Amino acid sequence: MHCSPIRKLLATIAGLLLAHSPAQAATQPTAHPAFQVEVSGKGQAVILIPGLASAGQVWDGTVQHYCARQQRQCHVLTLAGFAGVPAIDTPLLASVERQLSDYIREQGLAQPLVIGHSLGGFVGLKLASDHPEQVGRLVVVDSLPALGAIQVPSMSGEQLRQMAAGMRENMLRQEPAAFRASQMQSLRTMASQPADVERIAGWGQRSDRASVIEAMAQMLADDLRQDIARIKAPTLVLGTWIAYKDYAPKAALEATFRQQYQQLAGVKIELSDSARHFIMYDDPAWMYDRIDQFIK
Repeated sequence: MHCSPIRKLLATIAGLLLAHSPAQAATQPTAHPAFQVEVSGKGQAVILIPGLASAGQVWDGTVQHYCARQQRQCHVLTLAGFAGVPAIDTPLLASVERQLSDYIREQGLAQPLVIGHSLGGFVGLKLASDHPEQVGRLVVVDSLPALGAIQVPSMSGEQLRQMAAGMRENMLRQEPAAFRASQMQSLRTMASQPADVERIAGWGQRSDRASVIEAMAQMLADDLRQDIARIKAPTLVLGTWIAYKDYAPKAALEATFRQQYQQLAGVKIELSDSARHFIMYDDPAWMYDRIDQFIK
């Protein structure tokens, strides 16, 4: 794969700033400060994890599909520092993983279906790798186990950490106006409809900048390509490519997905031919159809 599409992909994901939480259910903000969670519906549990700077409102249509229509209980997260939720001082991704494992145990959730988008998909992979008995099925929406290594798959852990540190420093040095402009430029490649882009941007403006940058750096520095071999849950990965068609063909992007997930036995990978990164906005029917078939 050529360097230009990979740099485009990294720059785009680094600019992601997403959503805010659904309004129909109870919020539990204190017991688990790494995230807030809203619960709705009754039945088999579904945990929904949004992406970088997102909140749960990005999953509103998914909640309607699975909780209102299929009689499931949805647990929708918004991570600390994102979309107005108070930030925390400890490393976010490790804290979310640990506290989400505690939450599953405390709530008595029997092997829930876990669905994560982007950064949330990465969290889902970490949870299922480190706590394989807790996850029943896993759906990863447009995320990779080693985002920092897609340009050079042979990068060492130390090289990934150095790259992430450089990204962190560069983003922290940006003036606020330049930072916002970079976000908007990236977001326009992430969703097809202007109204969705505006909604996403508005949510992102309520996120804590330092938390967003640190979470992105943590994900770039980490490499789960070997860890995912421990996952026991059947896993579905839904990816996208259309936004990068001018930089690389679908086959090249699909090969990257398959290479990164090669240690995960039985993984099912599908790429949408029409949706951009926010698959739940651009082509929800395709996403629901693939997930419905997977969980039957």
